Amino acid sequence: MAVYNLSINGKTHRVDVDPDTPLLWVLRDNLKMTGTKFGCGVGQCGACTIHLDGKAERSCMVSFSDVGEQKVITIEGLSENGDHPLQKAWLEHDVSQCGYCQPGQIMSAAALLKSNPNPSDAEIETAMQGNICRCGTYQRIKEAIRSVAHP
Repeated sequence: MAVYNLSINGKTHRVDVDPDTPLLWVLRDNLKMTGTKFGCGVGQCGACTIHLDGKAERSCMVSFSDVGEQKVITIEGLSENGDHPLQKAWLEHDVSQCGYCQPGQIMSAAALLKSNPNPSDAEIETAMQGNICRCGTYQRIKEAIRSVAHP
């Protein structure tokens, strides 16, 4: 076990865990931030997507000790009141069905729009292709992202 200080959602958290523990489990089990979901555990589904220094990453594939000084943002930290423009767009476009994948979808979309405020449909599809939605709401996801994009 090792003690680490980690910046998550703008706050410093002190955690004592095995250095090889995936960030996903530190967030969920140690810090009780359950918005980040476990999906496949091998980085293929996108349900566990968080931001590391603004870049979308699969938290199941990041060892806790590899985070270092990077700033972590989870779905809980995207906005205090759930009023991020993408969260509002998700509601306006009725994106969620079961909702399980949506935190990861929103985090991937937020990273895309931060780096490219006006993506083409092809750029949206490329950025989102690593996020699986078993309910198949891909068209509504794309529409929601498009509605937040800035020309």
